[in-house]
Parts: sequence; C-alpha cells; structure tokens
Amino acid sequence: MTDTNLPLLVQQMLKPEFYPHPVTATIDLIQTHVSYVLLTGEFVYKLKKPVNYGFLDFSTLEKRKHFCHEELRLNQRGAAELYLAVLPITQQGDTFSLGGAGETIEYVVKMVQFPQETLLSAMFDRNELSEFHLEDLARELAKFHASAPTNDYILKFGEVAQIRQAIDENYEQTVRYIGAAQTQQQFDETRAYTDRLFAEQQALFESRVQNRWIRECHGDVHLRNICFWKNKILLFDCIEFNEPFRFVDVMFDIAYIIMDLDARNRPDLSNLFLNAYIEQTGDWEGLQVLPLYLSRQSYVRAKVTSFLLDDPSIPEAVKQEAMETAKRYYTLAWEYTQHKSGRLVVMAGLSGSGKSTVARRLARQTGAIQIRSDAVRKHLGGVGLDETGGSALYSRDMTQKTYDRLLQLGITLASQGYTVILDAKYDRETLRLPVIAAAESQQIAIEILHCEAPLPVLRDRLQQRQGDISDATADLLDQQYMEPFTDAEKPYLKTLDTTQSDSSY
Repeated sequence: MTDTNLPLLVQQMLKPEFYPHPVTATIDLIQTHVSYVLLTGEFVYKLKKPVNYGFLDFSTLEKRKHFCHEELRLNQRGAAELYLAVLPITQQGDTFSLGGAGETIEYVVKMVQFPQETLLSAMFDRNELSEFHLEDLARELAKFHASAPTNDYILKFGEVAQIRQAIDENYEQTVRYIGAAQTQQQFDETRAYTDRLFAEQQALFESRVQNRWIRECHGDVHLRNICFWKNKILLFDCIEFNEPFRFVDVMFDIAYIIMDLDARNRPDLSNLFLNAYIEQTGDWEGLQVLPLYLSRQSYVRAKVTSFLLDDPSIPEAVKQEAMETAKRYYTLAWEYTQHKSGRLVVMAGLSGSGKSTVARRLARQTGAIQIRSDAVRKHLGGVGLDETGGSALYSRDMTQKTYDRLLQLGITLASQGYTVILDAKYDRETLRLPVIAAAESQQIAIEILHCEAPLPVLRDRLQQRQGDISDATADLLDQQYMEPFTDAEKPYLKTLDTTQSDSSY
C-alpha cells in the first residue's frame, strides 16, 4: 500500500508500471533528509528533495538538475559501472513518466543496483574484509587522487582560513553536549590542538597547497560508500553538493577510512591501509596533517550523532545508544590530538633477510609508518612501483639520495610523534651513523633491528619472491655485504634470526 504522505511523483515511482523495464514485485524506498532512493531490482533511481540546508541547496528544479549532473560526473570517476545517466521526469495531467512527453518537472540519477552485502562495511561485519581488499582499496584511492583535478580555485580551499572555518563551526555546534556526550577536558584539549596547529603550522598548510595536494576529492569515502563488486573496488556517493566538502587535502579523504577502521577497533587494518596508500603516493609529508583530519572526521560523526539527543521523536532507548556512540567518537577525536613520543626503528640486513616482513608486522602491532627504500627510490626516480628500474635507479648517487630522503622523513615524522620504521638494507656504517646522530640530536629514541638468515635461505626467498616492489634478485646476493656494527651502534642493536618462528618482534 502506497504511503499517501509521500509526494504524488514518489507514489507513482513505487508502482512497477512507472518503469520501462522489469522490476521486483516490491519496489523499496529509502529516504534520507535530502533524497528519495528507489530500488527496482536491476536499477536504482535517486530523486533529490527540494530542500535548502545552507550547505546544500536543492530548492529549485534548475539546481536539482545541475546537481544530478554533478553527481553523475563526479561518481563516474570512481564507479562508472554504477552511474548510468541523468533522466528527466515529465508530467501530463496527473501522470508522470521517465523521459516521456509533457513538461519536465524533475530529474533523477539512474544507477545500477548492486548487492548491499558487497559494501565494505557489510564485509567487515561478516569478517570478510581482508588485507587484500584494503591494499586494493589503497591502490584504487591513490589512482583516484592522482587523477583528481586541481587548479588555483580548488587550491584556495587548502588555506588555513578555509579549513578552520568548518572545524571551528563543529566546536560551536557541540558546546551544549559538554558534560553529556563529551567531557570539558576533551572539548578543551581537542580545540586547543587545532588552534595551536593553525597558529603554529601555517607553513605546513602552505606546503600542502604548493605541492598541489588539495584536489577535487571524494569527500565522504568511508566503508559504507565503497563496495567490492565483480572483483573491483568502487567508490560511490561522493559529495556533489558542496565544494568545501570536496575540494580538500587528499589526507582528508583517507582519514575517513582510517577513522572508520579505528572506530571498529581494528587499528591493525587502518595501519595496513595507511601504509599501503602512502607508499603508492609517496606523500609521507602528508602524515603531518593527518591527525587533524582524523580528529575532524571522528568529531563530525560525534556531532551528527549528538543531534539525535535533541529530537523529541526519538525513543529514549535509541537516544541512550546514540549517547554511547557519540561518546566513543568524541573520545576518538580527542585521542587523535594527544601528543605521542615518536621513535625510529632502523631495519638492517641483506636482500631476502626478512626486513620488510618484520617491519610490516611491527608496524601493525605499534601503528608505525613503514617507509621502504624501494618505494622511496622509485618515487625519486619517477619509476612506477610495479616497474623494474634501470641501472640509473641503482647508481651510487641515487642510493645516497634515497637514504638522505629516508633520514629526512624519519626525523620529520618521528618529531611529530610517529613511530617510523626505515626499511632498507643499511648495510654500511656510513648510512647508519647519520641516522643515529640525527636521532640523538633530536632526542628521538632509536633502535636498529638487524635481520639475518643463512645465504641459501636468502637465495631461496629471492627466487620465490613475486609481486613485490623490490627489484632485488638472487644473483645480486654475491655483491652484497653487511659491514660490521661498530661499538657506537651496538647499544641500539637487536639481531633477529628470521628463520626462527620466535623471530617476530
């Protein structure tokens, strides 16, 4: 039975005869505060409501037409298989039709209907979201951001005044929840962090603009807006209605996913995704602004949930659940802003010694940033991570540049509170000592993990290696040699036999 409270158009769209194609026996309607979404079986039709919330304005037919086309354009970047067309709805008398004769009175976005169980959020709930999916997502999002446009207009949205406007607004809109969903200490310290960052790190935000990391991003890329369908990651439902929500730092975008996984108590998976994404883009400097955006995404989730507490139509039991959810997100937003003591872990060992395996495991245990020399080298040389580098990539000069970059990144990020794993051979004393000297001068804790295994094991591992960014092969082992560790290095040294099952760190 059709709900007579619905607009006449929506009532007719709930009937099978409205559509020029077969539909399911019962057409499902999903309502949000801004749209009607009709699921017909094979296709989905999305109709925008004539509303104006300030940050979103669909109040006129011309605006709804414009934003339907924007939704199609923007979402075809990450989910072309799903977004098909914008169609006019016409009216003759009391009868509406898709693209028929008569006056155009509305527009809809036509999409392919995909199974809801393919959402990454649903896969997570079934414990089916694997490392493979997250690494695939990291690659797809890195490609998405690499091809996302930017220009002088978009870059202006990376200025501090633009960024802080929305963040300060979040604080102003949540003052009334202090003492209920969040504590005064959490509110004060979270706000003090962002105030301090904006006041003291102007150059950092300017560098994000100068290096063109402010792009036309997705704007709402969390696990419920990503699916794995037909063996492909698809990013859908991006922000089409508000430029400041979409013209953002790429770190803003990935923060949604990291925060989502952290909130689901899987920091190991968020760490895996983060390291995979950063390695693809080479944007390790972006980690300096990531805590701001992690806190922001969690705070917004807390704010929106808090609004339910003011709705008199919401049952008390639902309000209590909303209160607990909001508390969890406010706490997470605060935790992201808390100072942490950074440290450096220097991996050392010949090719095939298990350095990267140990480093990856350690990163997931501690939330560390793993920086592989192979990735740094290829980014410096302009070589794709999945491509084999030529001899110039392994020249003495390029090797020095690679280790200089590792040192610079390690000190920068450890100074910001990250645990940083420098994953390289560090086979020579002249490469290791500068790291120790820099760490000591900056009072950063440092450890050297020397991974070793018998030569036949190294050779066998390299011969079996597939799909890795390293170009090292077994025949290179004859040219490799670990210089002995000096007395100056030994206080920081721990040696791991990676053939032993207890060699995990």
